[in-house]
Amino acid sequence: MQQTARHFLSLIRFSHTIFALPFALLAAVMAWHAPTYEWTVTATVAQPVGPPPEVRWQELLGILLCMVTARSAAMAFNRLVDQKIDASNPRTAGRHLPSGILSASQVTVFAIACSLAFVASTLLFLPNTLPLYLSVPVLLFLCGYSLTKRFTSLAHFWLGAALAVSPLAAWIAIRGEIVLQNPTDLLPALVLGGAVLTWVAGFDILYACQDVDFDVQAKLHSVPVKLGVPGALRLAAGCHAMTVLLLAALSWAFPPFGWFYTAAVVAVAALLIYEHALVKPDDLDRVNTAFFNVNAVISLGLLAVGTLDLMLL
Repeated sequence: MQQTARHFLSLIRFSHTIFALPFALLAAVMAWHAPTYEWTVTATVAQPVGPPPEVRWQELLGILLCMVTARSAAMAFNRLVDQKIDASNPRTAGRHLPSGILSASQVTVFAIACSLAFVASTLLFLPNTLPLYLSVPVLLFLCGYSLTKRFTSLAHFWLGAALAVSPLAAWIAIRGEIVLQNPTDLLPALVLGGAVLTWVAGFDILYACQDVDFDVQAKLHSVPVKLGVPGALRLAAGCHAMTVLLLAALSWAFPPFGWFYTAAVVAVAALLIYEHALVKPDDLDRVNTAFFNVNAVISLGLLAVGTLDLMLL
């Protein structure tokens, strides 16, 4: 039983939850610390019109459960629909389904259980019913990413959008009634979500450079297939430049952030420059270092610094 549990954690790459979860938690901390802001067409600074919502422990638990179960369901679905592709690719042939470590029926049951658990977890946000109503559309969108490389080179941006849902969902889960009454209140979460989208798309393009030859042979779509590795690296750099701009804009969309957060954005820019320095068109050996190590520091670092900045208010 313990061995099977380890196999499932490895199947869904549970450690990669570190990419999206910190941004959901950062959005939650922001949502709990921010007054209700209202924007107008002529405003250059958001005007506070109400107090922040009350902190409830069940909302934090709900965010954690929703993040883990939704991502687990989507990853299990990905492994199911990609098992033939994974078996053909030497880099992925050792994954759990192609190698027989887990069976398709086991992974199917796991995916269904995680999906049901995700929907059930949204009940922790009641009386806010928006998370419950949005749970199935969100889950379908997350799972839809697994099919995109079969028909579009923009699959990396779908993945980015899937992870960008996490801060938006956390914000809506905490401030649902405020958002319904005042849709402009969602602006900080939209800016943070945009930063997550471009950040994830950028590093996924870097990661996909490893499989460009296989993708061409298997007739799969990706930016490296479309633009070549040098062009893909340039587009990834452009995505990450946009990430830095959006993170900088977040301090405008979310006035409670101060100089401490601004310093963190400068550090993120430096880390992204370092990430791209690790990867060359003719040397992709350090892609995994760029993919996991640097991006883990970025996500956890922003959560830590952003939270500390707000606590020092």
